[in-house]
Amino acid sequence: MQANKQWIYAAKPTGQVGPEHFRPNDAPMPEPGAGEVLVKTTLLSLDPASRAWMMGPTYRSQLMPGEVMAGWGIGEVVKSNSEKFAPGDLVSGEYGWQQYAALPARALTKHDKAHKPEHILGVLGITGLTAYFGMIDVGRPRPGETVLVSGAAGAVGSIAGQIGKLNGCRVVGSAGGKEKCDWIVNELGFDAAVDYKAGGVYKQVKAACPAGVDVYFDNTGGDVLAAALARMNLFGRIACCGNISQYDTGTPGPGPAGIPGLLVTKRIRMEGFVVMDFYNRKSQAETALANWVAEGRIKAPVDVVEGFDKMPEALTGLFAGRNFGKLMVRV
Repeated sequence: MQANKQWIYAAKPTGQVGPEHFRPNDAPMPEPGAGEVLVKTTLLSLDPASRAWMMGPTYRSQLMPGEVMAGWGIGEVVKSNSEKFAPGDLVSGEYGWQQYAALPARALTKHDKAHKPEHILGVLGITGLTAYFGMIDVGRPRPGETVLVSGAAGAVGSIAGQIGKLNGCRVVGSAGGKEKCDWIVNELGFDAAVDYKAGGVYKQVKAACPAGVDVYFDNTGGDVLAAALARMNLFGRIACCGNISQYDTGTPGPGPAGIPGLLVTKRIRMEGFVVMDFYNRKSQAETALANWVAEGRIKAPVDVVEGFDKMPEALTGLFAGRNFGKLMVRV
């Protein structure tokens, strides 16, 4: 019988996550039960939230050592015990880091093969939906406003910034290093960039946002959040999507100064969100994103690592900031 290759979450990191926190495993091929579907994984997503899952309960239960490493993916139905799916269907779900997964039919979503699998896992999936709802529903940008996006060269930030541009805003992105800063301006159409690795983040934000910041889409927390707070305009909106600068460390820094004072005096709305909160309008968002991509109004950058054996290395690279756009592994 063919083995099901897996990556096991082996040990909880006390600092930065690395390959040593995972171990390979050969498990028996899963057999789908009643109402279940066997899927062969083709692409697996790498996401900053996976580090938060190791730290404790979030919007999902905490990952425990010994479990298959959690992760979202896309794959092809191999065998189905549900009338909703047939062999060959393209489906997405939380497969974990493994080559095959047997899941209940209700846990899977079928996709149109007319779309690229990379787009389904990226701009048309959780990544794009997070950018869409975080910017449109939480940020609420208006034409002529200034939008600041942190993690702008990453999966969600690269899409969120482009959505800000579609709404008639001046968009500034923060990213790590000159290459990424040049990329978001020249390739994605951002109006300006802040290189947080160059230091002097507040001065850079002030120079790039001379009229202040109306909407801040926060993927990172840390210094960029502190600078954005200080530059927020009256009635500004902050969409809190992630905190990647604090995930991959054993000693997270304190929160930014000035809360709640700045929030009160400037009447700032600072709101955390999880994409699933907006799933009653999921179809609307998917249609808008698909149309924007098809029309060339937004670009959907992907960074694909080849090979299932590269999963731990790819996750380490994510937190080192090596990826441009949505990071995924081709199994």
